Amino acid sequence: MFLNIPLIEWIGYFASVVVAVSLTMSSIIRLRWLNLAGSAFFSFYGFAIESLPVGLLNLFIVFVNIYYLLAIYSRKDAFKLIAIKHDNPYLKYFMDYYHLEISKFFPDFDSRKNNILEERKNPLSLLVLRNAAVAGIFLGQIREDEMMVDLDFVIPEYRDMKPGHFLFGKNAGYFKSKGILRIVSPAKNQKHAKYLRHMGFSEEKNETPETNFVKNL
Repeated sequence: MFLNIPLIEWIGYFASVVVAVSLTMSSIIRLRWLNLAGSAFFSFYGFAIESLPVGLLNLFIVFVNIYYLLAIYSRKDAFKLIAIKHDNPYLKYFMDYYHLEISKFFPDFDSRKNNILEERKNPLSLLVLRNAAVAGIFLGQIREDEMMVDLDFVIPEYRDMKPGHFLFGKNAGYFKSKGILRIVSPAKNQKHAKYLRHMGFSEEKNETPETNFVKNL
């Protein structure tokens, strides 16, 4: 008993909150995991208060979420990189369409966008395809044996780390074929820094205020 409310009711409230939060997730995987947790608590709650419709319905939802999560994790996706020109009309449209999402990871991108597209020397612009759909874009510039990352962005539906592992892991030979021995990426916030560490980047100590992460190929 807490605040004169039985513990079992708190479990019901908690399950409601978890399910509600799950529906706000843009990532399908996060939605499924949170919805699975919320449904499991709701199922327990339903059986505990002897409400079979609530318990059985949410138990069914638990198994539905497990089924789709297993399908997602066992699915073999087809990834491909397509090199495009920096003035490609689709690239500009993509960045305009997702500019709010991009700004979450690259807060200064709007102010740098034209500069990046028009003034990069030795630019490399890539579309990251996943099952023939554009999952993200990569923009960088080659400086001798180094790749400076200007933008590495994946749309919310595909943020399960697989595009990043393909780009920086399985497909590292693509960069090597261009004489690139290391990739340098700034981290604009903690989320981006966490992603870079997950991709095998390590923080580079320097005297500039901006934190750079480096991955040797």
